[in-house]
Amino acid sequence: MEAPAVRVVELSSPFTRFAGRLLVGLGHEVILAEPPEGDPSRRELDGWSFAHWHAGKRSVTLAPGDASGLRRLLETADVLLDGTAEGAGGLGGLEHLVRVRVTPFGSGGPRGAWQGTDLVVSALGGMLAQVGDPGGPPLSLPENQAEQLAGVNAAIAVLLGLRARRNGPGQLIDVSAQECVAASLEAGTLAYLHEDRVPSRPGRVHPLVPHGLFRAADGHLGGGLGGSPRMWDALLAWLREENAQADLDEPRWQDPVERKKHQEHVFEVVQAFAGKWPKAAFAEAAQGRKLPWAAVERPDELAANPQLLARDFFVQARTAEGERTDLGFPFAFPEGRRVASLTVAEPGADQALLDMPREPGRAGTGQAGAGGQGAPALTGVRVLDLTWVLAGPYCTKVLADHGAEVIKVESETRPDPTRFAPFMHLSRGPHGGPDANGYFNEVNRNKHSVALGLRSDEGLAVLRELIAASDVVVENFSSTVMTKMGLGYDALREIKPGIVYVSMSGMGHTGPRGGWVSYADTVSASSGLTGLTGWSADDVVGVIYGHGDIVAGLQAALATVAALEHRDRTGRGQHIDLSQLEAITAHMGTSVIAPVPPVPRGNSHPYWSPQGVYRCLGPDRWLAVSVRSGAERQALRSAIGRPALADEALDEALAAWARTMPADAAAERLQDHGVAAGAVLNGQDLVEHDPQLRARGFYVRMEHPVAGAFLHEGTPIRLSRTPGGIRAPAPLLGADTDAVLSEVAGLSPERIRRLRDAGILR
Repeated sequence: MEAPAVRVVELSSPFTRFAGRLLVGLGHEVILAEPPEGDPSRRELDGWSFAHWHAGKRSVTLAPGDASGLRRLLETADVLLDGTAEGAGGLGGLEHLVRVRVTPFGSGGPRGAWQGTDLVVSALGGMLAQVGDPGGPPLSLPENQAEQLAGVNAAIAVLLGLRARRNGPGQLIDVSAQECVAASLEAGTLAYLHEDRVPSRPGRVHPLVPHGLFRAADGHLGGGLGGSPRMWDALLAWLREENAQADLDEPRWQDPVERKKHQEHVFEVVQAFAGKWPKAAFAEAAQGRKLPWAAVERPDELAANPQLLARDFFVQARTAEGERTDLGFPFAFPEGRRVASLTVAEPGADQALLDMPREPGRAGTGQAGAGGQGAPALTGVRVLDLTWVLAGPYCTKVLADHGAEVIKVESETRPDPTRFAPFMHLSRGPHGGPDANGYFNEVNRNKHSVALGLRSDEGLAVLRELIAASDVVVENFSSTVMTKMGLGYDALREIKPGIVYVSMSGMGHTGPRGGWVSYADTVSASSGLTGLTGWSADDVVGVIYGHGDIVAGLQAALATVAALEHRDRTGRGQHIDLSQLEAITAHMGTSVIAPVPPVPRGNSHPYWSPQGVYRCLGPDRWLAVSVRSGAERQALRSAIGRPALADEALDEALAAWARTMPADAAAERLQDHGVAAGAVLNGQDLVEHDPQLRARGFYVRMEHPVAGAFLHEGTPIRLSRTPGGIRAPAPLLGADTDAVLSEVAGLSPERIRRLRDAGILR
């Protein structure tokens, strides 16, 4: 018999509500404790904002300061998801409780009490600095991406806390939204850590990979030259067929270094060709040639996306007034099940829960009083990591940071571009060799490396023996690779009954676009994220860095821990067929459910004013400000010395005031007056100058045997009793081959020698 559902009490905020939504998707019972007048989102978008964030949750209303009512709820709960500024008090004696506190800047530190909004946290976390045109103002990502990064990290924190509770009491888990953003910048900070370089905003072109945003005849396209010689050859053949190659068939362009050096010219030729096509037709034709292109879809087009429809991605949100189509969840769970509809509770609909005793048997309640620090939450879990580049390695990085034994299987016959490709290399030394790249070394810390060729029967036999000794297999290949190796899910569970298999292909393993070639920018294009990132419908900038990869990695980590919990309760493993498209589309907030489809709006807000990014003293120095109420507008007037200024003049006056101020000083003055504000920080600022990240020890120094000592981005989920962390640098290629094959797979020294002599092992 399965244990009863985990019960979560949510004290909501913009930084916790997505976590609660994700937990609903996992089948947990989430109780929203809202004020008597209802959660503020009930009054946004005619109530459909509340429907998106809180459908499927139960509702209990509590008056402010009703500590007795909250305690009665928590006595029968497993988890408190706490988004309040001050943190819930009066929790003594509730040792079983997993308390996840999610705040803009974390508990403690010199800025722990600062006001934070999505825009301000995006600025102080480094996200704003890397979106927008070179030399122009920073640009916010749409649909509250900083808030949602905090939300998915908080959901992971809940599951880690529940898992750790089997071996002890509950604990406090501290999630800083700023740190969630600072850990999600792809190369934004790494370029400074490894090359003393601060990249300018890339505009519509990826800073590392030869991809960007292109115009089509009826909109935009995401795509580029791809990452392999085959893709360049296929693109060039297509251009030749259409007599559109210009000079690109000259021998010099076969050199990827030459193409990178003169990328602007190459892109001009490609743009002249692509611009004549309708966006959907071009994407279909490109994918027919296995080239990574996608149409940039608007929110009003998403609900007709054939891949999302074929995989039953969308849900129906039902209210007393009717229902609307809404975004679904980032992966089907458990065991491939999809949520088809969710009901929106009226305020206080579940008030009886305050006095209703819960049946015994809360999931995994630990032993009260077993205090002291313990091993990280995923200790004892073995993960076979077949991933590469960013999305998959980011998933397994999260698992490794929290104690999982992650064995990364690598092969020089299928080299990871982050080890070998010159255009992705980040280091102060020569851009050669597989072990010095800061990009690889960041996302692969705490892991072991096995160098194993997989093009022979002997190599695949060794891989099967590793699978048999593992709890989890994670891969982010295209959808058919594992099946072609004879290692589809049916084969995996024959090798290891109960295996948790997480696949992370761009589109998922099923559906009409299951075979599409995907990069982070093309997935973002298909999800609606790119189309909403801009200044207006006619001035789209797009998301060029790997935000979609980071989101997919986080959602895959959430899925992995959820599947392990499900296996421990039921004895059954499962295949999580995670589509990176669905993962990032699930982060598109209210864009589909909104009665009026949104359009790009720069840094402004639909309800708050002023909100924006304002130029300050110095080159490329900017200030992000959000003013949310009449009281905050009056505080702003006081801060800038204009107490009688009319509302309609505030934005212009704020811009003039900020232009005379250092960004940090301006932010501190506004915060002192209770106004949410923050300087827009780049990678160098985050590492050297941010007092909050420094006080909380976010960047961690670790010595690497080849690359030397460098700072790593820290772990934004901080468990008080079973903390994760950075225990070891990224492995050298094949450094652990012999030890893993002998100790984990049980191979004899003689067999290992024969495999190496045959060239199957490095």
